[in-house]
Amino acid sequence: MPTTLAVPVIKNRNQNRLFKVLSDVMSRPSGAIGLSLVVFHLVLAVISPFIVPFDYREISAMLMLKDPSLEYWFGNDHLGRDIFSRTLLGGREAILVTGIATPIAVLWGSFLGIFFGLVGGRVDEFSMRIVDAFLSLPWILKMLVLIVTFGTGIGVLIPTLAFFYGIPVIRIARAATHDVVARDFISAAKARGHGRIAIIRHELLPNVLDTLMVEGAMRWSWMLLAFSSLSFLGFGASPPTPDWGLMIADARGFMSFAPWGVLAPVVFLSSLIIGINLTADALAKALGIDRIQKAPV
Repeated sequence: MPTTLAVPVIKNRNQNRLFKVLSDVMSRPSGAIGLSLVVFHLVLAVISPFIVPFDYREISAMLMLKDPSLEYWFGNDHLGRDIFSRTLLGGREAILVTGIATPIAVLWGSFLGIFFGLVGGRVDEFSMRIVDAFLSLPWILKMLVLIVTFGTGIGVLIPTLAFFYGIPVIRIARAATHDVVARDFISAAKARGHGRIAIIRHELLPNVLDTLMVEGAMRWSWMLLAFSSLSFLGFGASPPTPDWGLMIADARGFMSFAPWGVLAPVVFLSSLIIGINLTADALAKALGIDRIQKAPV
Protein backbone atom coordinates (compact mmCIF):
# COMPACT_ATOMS: atom_id res chain seq x y z
CA MET A 1 0.00 0.00 0.00
CA PRO A 2 2.71 2.61 0.79
CA THR A 3 4.35 1.91 -2.58
CA THR A 4 1.03 2.41 -4.38
CA LEU A 5 0.46 5.76 -2.72
CA ALA A 6 4.02 7.03 -3.27
CA VAL A 7 3.56 8.24 -6.87
CA PRO A 8 0.36 10.29 -6.23
CA VAL A 9 1.94 11.85 -3.14
CA ILE A 10 5.04 12.90 -5.12
CA LYS A 11 2.88 14.29 -7.94
CA ASN A 12 0.75 16.30 -5.52
CA ARG A 13 3.86 17.62 -3.82
CA ASN A 14 5.36 18.72 -7.15
CA GLN A 15 2.08 20.34 -8.23
CA ASN A 16 1.78 22.21 -4.95
CA ARG A 17 5.34 23.48 -5.28
CA LEU A 18 4.70 24.56 -8.89
CA PHE A 19 1.60 26.51 -7.88
CA LYS A 20 3.50 28.07 -5.00
CA VAL A 21 6.35 29.19 -7.25
CA LEU A 22 3.93 30.61 -9.86
CA SER A 23 2.02 32.45 -7.13
CA ASP A 24 5.27 33.87 -5.81
CA VAL A 25 6.31 34.99 -9.31
CA MET A 26 2.92 36.62 -9.98
CA SER A 27 2.94 38.34 -6.58
CA ARG A 28 5.97 40.36 -7.65
CA PRO A 29 5.28 43.35 -9.97
CA SER A 30 8.21 42.43 -12.22
CA GLY A 31 7.06 38.82 -12.42
CA ALA A 32 3.45 39.73 -13.18
CA ILE A 33 4.47 42.16 -15.93
CA GLY A 34 7.08 39.80 -17.37
CA LEU A 35 4.87 36.74 -17.39
CA SER A 36 2.00 38.74 -18.91
CA LEU A 37 4.26 39.89 -21.74
CA VAL A 38 5.50 36.35 -22.39
CA VAL A 39 1.97 34.91 -22.39
CA PHE A 40 0.81 37.71 -24.69
CA HIS A 41 3.49 36.92 -27.27
CA LEU A 42 2.90 33.17 -27.04
CA VAL A 43 -0.83 33.61 -27.58
CA LEU A 44 -0.18 36.10 -30.37
CA ALA A 45 2.13 33.60 -32.12
CA VAL A 46 -0.72 31.08 -32.14
CA ILE A 47 -3.64 33.30 -33.16
CA SER A 48 -1.89 35.89 -35.35
CA PRO A 49 -2.55 34.05 -38.66
CA PHE A 50 -6.27 34.31 -37.92
CA ILE A 51 -6.42 38.00 -36.90
CA VAL A 52 -4.06 39.79 -39.31
CA PRO A 53 -6.02 42.21 -41.50
CA PHE A 54 -3.91 41.75 -44.66
CA ASP A 55 -1.82 39.14 -46.41
CA TYR A 56 1.78 39.64 -45.30
CA ARG A 57 2.98 38.87 -48.87
CA GLU A 58 0.70 41.38 -50.61
CA ILE A 59 2.76 43.96 -52.51
CA SER A 60 1.42 47.29 -53.78
CA ALA A 61 3.36 49.98 -55.59
CA MET A 62 0.68 52.50 -54.56
CA LEU A 63 1.29 51.89 -50.84
CA MET A 64 5.07 51.94 -50.67
CA LEU A 65 6.30 53.69 -47.48
CA LYS A 66 2.80 54.96 -46.73
CA ASP A 67 2.31 56.64 -43.35
CA PRO A 68 0.22 54.96 -40.63
CA SER A 69 -3.52 55.39 -41.11
CA LEU A 70 -6.82 54.02 -39.84
CA GLU A 71 -6.60 51.23 -42.42
CA TYR A 72 -2.87 50.52 -42.10
CA TRP A 73 -2.11 51.09 -38.41
CA PHE A 74 1.68 50.82 -38.68
CA GLY A 75 1.94 52.05 -42.27
CA ASN A 76 3.48 50.13 -45.17
CA ASP A 77 7.02 49.06 -45.95
CA HIS A 78 9.13 49.74 -49.05
CA LEU A 79 7.21 47.08 -51.00
CA GLY A 80 3.78 48.30 -49.90
CA ARG A 81 3.21 45.42 -47.46
CA ASP A 82 1.21 46.03 -44.29
CA ILE A 83 3.67 46.45 -41.41
CA PHE A 84 1.04 45.74 -38.75
CA SER A 85 0.25 42.31 -40.21
CA ARG A 86 3.91 41.43 -40.63
CA THR A 87 4.73 42.59 -37.09
CA LEU A 88 1.98 40.44 -35.57
CA LEU A 89 3.36 37.43 -37.46
CA GLY A 90 7.00 38.39 -36.93
CA GLY A 91 7.62 36.37 -33.79
CA ARG A 92 6.23 33.04 -34.92
CA GLU A 93 9.37 31.55 -36.45
CA ALA A 94 11.67 32.99 -33.77
CA ILE A 95 9.51 31.56 -30.97
CA LEU A 96 9.23 28.22 -32.78
CA VAL A 97 12.96 27.83 -33.41
CA THR A 98 14.13 29.05 -30.01
CA GLY A 99 11.28 27.32 -28.19
CA ILE A 100 12.60 23.99 -29.49
CA ALA A 101 16.31 24.81 -29.30
CA THR A 102 16.26 26.13 -25.71
CA PRO A 103 15.07 22.91 -24.00
CA ILE A 104 17.52 20.89 -26.09
CA ALA A 105 20.39 23.19 -25.09
CA VAL A 106 19.45 23.05 -21.40
CA LEU A 107 18.97 19.28 -21.42
CA TRP A 108 22.26 18.25 -22.99
CA GLY A 109 24.28 21.00 -21.32
CA SER A 110 22.82 20.16 -17.91
CA PHE A 111 23.48 16.45 -18.24
CA LEU A 112 27.13 16.94 -19.19
CA GLY A 113 27.66 19.63 -16.55
CA ILE A 114 26.17 17.45 -13.80
CA PHE A 115 28.13 14.44 -15.01
CA PHE A 116 31.45 16.30 -15.08
CA GLY A 117 30.75 17.81 -11.67
CA LEU A 118 30.04 14.36 -10.24
CA VAL A 119 33.03 12.64 -11.83
CA GLY A 120 35.51 15.42 -11.03
CA GLY A 121 39.25 14.94 -11.40
CA ARG A 122 41.06 15.11 -14.70
CA VAL A 123 37.93 14.38 -16.74
CA ASP A 124 36.27 17.44 -15.24
CA GLU A 125 39.29 19.69 -15.75
CA PHE A 126 39.93 18.56 -19.31
CA SER A 127 36.27 18.98 -20.26
CA MET A 128 36.17 22.49 -18.83
CA ARG A 129 39.20 23.50 -20.88
CA ILE A 130 37.31 22.42 -24.00
CA VAL A 131 34.31 24.43 -22.87
CA ASP A 132 36.56 27.45 -22.23
CA ALA A 133 37.96 27.13 -25.74
CA PHE A 134 34.45 27.27 -27.24
CA LEU A 135 33.43 30.19 -25.03
CA SER A 136 36.54 32.20 -25.96
CA LEU A 137 35.29 32.68 -29.52
CA PRO A 138 32.49 35.12 -30.46
CA TRP A 139 29.20 33.25 -30.75
CA ILE A 140 28.25 34.94 -34.01
CA LEU A 141 31.39 33.72 -35.79
CA LYS A 142 30.91 30.14 -34.61
CA MET A 143 27.30 29.99 -35.72
CA LEU A 144 27.91 31.71 -39.02
CA VAL A 145 30.52 29.09 -39.95
CA LEU A 146 28.00 26.27 -39.52
CA ILE A 147 25.11 28.15 -41.08
CA VAL A 148 27.11 29.16 -44.15
CA THR A 149 28.32 25.57 -44.48
CA PHE A 150 25.01 23.73 -44.01
CA GLY A 151 22.33 26.30 -44.89
CA THR A 152 19.82 28.54 -43.13
CA GLY A 153 16.78 26.30 -42.73
CA ILE A 154 15.08 25.47 -39.44
CA GLY A 155 16.71 22.05 -39.55
CA VAL A 156 20.10 23.78 -39.29
CA LEU A 157 19.22 26.70 -37.02
CA ILE A 158 17.69 24.61 -34.23
CA PRO A 159 20.65 22.24 -33.67
CA THR A 160 23.14 25.08 -34.19
CA LEU A 161 21.53 27.28 -31.53
CA ALA A 162 20.99 24.30 -29.23
CA PHE A 163 24.64 23.29 -29.50
CA PHE A 164 26.30 26.65 -28.97
CA TYR A 165 23.92 27.84 -26.27
CA GLY A 166 24.14 24.52 -24.45
CA ILE A 167 27.89 24.91 -23.90
CA PRO A 168 27.57 27.70 -21.27
CA VAL A 169 24.90 25.61 -19.52
CA ILE A 170 27.61 23.01 -18.87
CA ARG A 171 29.45 25.49 -16.66
CA ILE A 172 26.30 26.49 -14.78
CA ALA A 173 25.24 22.89 -14.16
CA ARG A 174 28.77 21.89 -13.14
CA ALA A 175 29.03 24.78 -10.65
CA ALA A 176 25.63 23.92 -9.16
CA THR A 177 26.67 20.25 -8.93
CA HIS A 178 29.89 21.12 -7.07
CA ASP A 179 27.74 22.80 -4.40
CA VAL A 180 25.80 19.55 -3.88
CA VAL A 181 28.19 16.69 -4.64
CA ALA A 182 30.16 17.03 -1.38
CA ARG A 183 27.09 16.61 0.82
CA ASP A 184 26.47 13.55 2.95
CA PHE A 185 23.50 12.17 1.01
CA ILE A 186 25.67 11.88 -2.12
CA SER A 187 28.27 9.93 -0.16
CA ALA A 188 25.48 7.74 1.23
CA ALA A 189 24.16 7.05 -2.27
CA LYS A 190 27.64 6.02 -3.41
CA ALA A 191 28.01 3.79 -0.35
CA ARG A 192 24.74 2.06 -1.21
CA GLY A 193 26.23 1.17 -4.58
CA HIS A 194 24.15 3.53 -6.72
CA GLY A 195 25.54 4.15 -10.20
CA ARG A 196 26.33 7.59 -11.56
CA ILE A 197 23.17 7.80 -13.67
CA ALA A 198 21.03 6.91 -10.65
CA ILE A 199 22.79 9.51 -8.51
CA ILE A 200 22.34 12.15 -11.20
CA ARG A 201 18.65 11.32 -11.61
CA HIS A 202 17.60 10.89 -7.99
CA GLU A 203 20.06 12.98 -5.98
CA LEU A 204 21.73 15.69 -8.06
CA LEU A 205 19.09 16.73 -10.59
CA PRO A 206 16.37 17.55 -8.01
CA ASN A 207 18.87 19.73 -6.13
CA VAL A 208 20.09 21.74 -9.14
CA LEU A 209 16.79 21.89 -11.03
CA ASP A 210 15.89 25.36 -9.74
CA THR A 211 19.14 26.82 -11.05
CA LEU A 212 18.65 25.11 -14.41
CA MET A 213 15.10 26.45 -14.74
CA VAL A 214 16.29 30.04 -14.29
CA GLU A 215 19.20 29.41 -16.65
CA GLY A 216 16.82 28.01 -19.27
CA ALA A 217 14.69 31.17 -19.14
CA MET A 218 17.76 33.34 -19.67
CA ARG A 219 19.05 31.14 -22.49
CA TRP A 220 15.69 31.60 -24.25
CA SER A 221 16.01 35.39 -24.24
CA TRP A 222 19.60 35.26 -25.51
CA MET A 223 18.63 32.74 -28.17
CA LEU A 224 15.83 35.02 -29.38
CA LEU A 225 18.34 37.84 -29.74
CA ALA A 226 20.73 35.52 -31.58
CA PHE A 227 18.03 34.35 -33.99
CA SER A 228 16.92 37.94 -34.68
CA SER A 229 20.55 38.97 -35.21
CA LEU A 230 21.04 36.14 -37.69
CA SER A 231 17.88 37.19 -39.53
CA PHE A 232 19.11 40.77 -39.57
CA LEU A 233 22.35 39.58 -41.18
CA GLY A 234 20.45 37.45 -43.69
CA PHE A 235 21.21 34.04 -42.17
CA GLY A 236 18.03 33.43 -40.17
CA ALA A 237 14.52 33.71 -41.57
CA SER A 238 14.33 33.96 -45.36
CA PRO A 239 12.19 36.48 -47.30
CA PRO A 240 9.28 36.89 -47.58
CA THR A 241 8.84 35.30 -44.13
CA PRO A 242 7.67 37.96 -41.65
CA ASP A 243 10.40 38.09 -39.01
CA TRP A 244 11.33 40.95 -36.69
CA GLY A 245 15.05 40.80 -37.40
CA LEU A 246 14.47 40.61 -41.15
CA MET A 247 11.98 43.48 -40.99
CA ILE A 248 14.51 45.68 -39.20
CA ALA A 249 17.14 44.88 -41.82
CA ASP A 250 14.76 45.69 -44.68
CA ALA A 251 13.55 48.97 -43.18
CA ARG A 252 16.79 50.40 -41.77
CA GLY A 253 17.57 52.26 -45.00
CA PHE A 254 14.31 54.22 -44.74
CA MET A 255 14.48 55.18 -41.05
CA SER A 256 15.02 58.90 -41.71
CA PHE A 257 11.59 59.33 -43.34
CA ALA A 258 9.73 56.07 -42.54
CA PRO A 259 10.80 54.98 -39.04
CA TRP A 260 7.70 52.89 -38.29
CA GLY A 261 9.10 49.97 -40.29
CA VAL A 262 11.89 49.65 -37.72
CA LEU A 263 10.07 50.82 -34.59
CA ALA A 264 7.26 48.27 -34.77
CA PRO A 265 9.43 45.09 -34.84
CA VAL A 266 11.90 46.61 -32.36
CA VAL A 267 9.13 47.32 -29.83
CA PHE A 268 7.64 43.82 -30.18
CA LEU A 269 11.01 42.06 -29.96
CA SER A 270 12.10 44.20 -27.03
CA SER A 271 8.86 43.59 -25.14
CA LEU A 272 9.29 39.83 -25.46
CA ILE A 273 12.94 39.95 -24.33
CA ILE A 274 12.06 42.23 -21.42
CA GLY A 275 9.18 39.95 -20.47
CA ILE A 276 11.41 36.88 -20.39
CA ASN A 277 14.10 38.68 -18.36
CA LEU A 278 11.59 40.02 -15.83
CA THR A 279 10.06 36.56 -15.48
CA ALA A 280 13.48 34.96 -15.04
CA ASP A 281 14.42 37.51 -12.36
CA ALA A 282 11.16 36.92 -10.47
CA LEU A 283 11.57 33.16 -10.84
CA ALA A 284 15.10 33.35 -9.45
CA LYS A 285 13.89 35.30 -6.43
CA ALA A 286 10.99 32.90 -5.90
CA LEU A 287 13.38 29.93 -5.96
CA GLY A 288 16.04 31.67 -3.88
CA ILE A 289 18.62 31.67 -6.67
CA ASP A 290 21.36 34.30 -6.57
CA ARG A 291 21.88 35.08 -10.26
CA ILE A 292 24.87 37.32 -9.54
CA GLN A 293 26.84 34.51 -7.93
CA LYS A 294 25.69 31.99 -10.55
CA ALA A 295 26.11 34.28 -13.55
CA PRO A 296 27.06 32.51 -16.78
CA VAL A 297 30.71 32.62 -17.79
